[in-house]
Amino acid sequence: GGGHVSFHQEVSECCSSPAAMAADERDYNLTEEQKAIKAKYPPLNKKYEYLDHTADVQLHAWGDTLEEAFEQCVMAMFGYMTDTETVEPVDTVEVEAEGHDMLSLLFHFLDEWLYKFSANEFFIPREVKVLYIDRMQFKIRSIGWGEEFSLPKHPQGTEVKAITYSAMQICEDEKPEVFVIIDI
Repeated sequence: GGGHVSFHQEVSECCSSPAAMAADERDYNLTEEQKAIKAKYPPLNKKYEYLDHTADVQLHAWGDTLEEAFEQCVMAMFGYMTDTETVEPVDTVEVEAEGHDMLSLLFHFLDEWLYKFSANEFFIPREVKVLYIDRMQFKIRSIGWGEEFSLPKHPQGTEVKAITYSAMQICEDEKPEVFVIIDI
């Protein structure tokens, strides 16, 4: 006997509240008409809540040139997954991408680099160099020096799941800079 005891412990652990901010309801900024409809009925007995769940992070990268800003954005992405300064320049990887405009070019560029990590190669660059950006054809060529990610050599950060177009920006006013939100 006694097997049921550990099972019970597992259940109680599972039901412990996560360390997150809880909100009973969303703030919908209701109109007077909407409030009037709610007032007609007794409030619903809600047995649920919303827990804050941060599933993305915004990268902000910049440089003296747009090429450098793109390079730094790749490094920002990998820097979230591990300390890139612990990576040695053992292997060389080339990444090319194309888009139909500059934003889609940046998206596909980052996506191709992420693919180098996620598609069995687990490649992490120590340095990325953009060889050129073709602003007419929306093409980019780059090269990276790094190695295969391995524990315990490289500290484990948070794996990047996907690149998103959400609030993506490329600014070239004073200094070239880019903003990209990634799913984690």
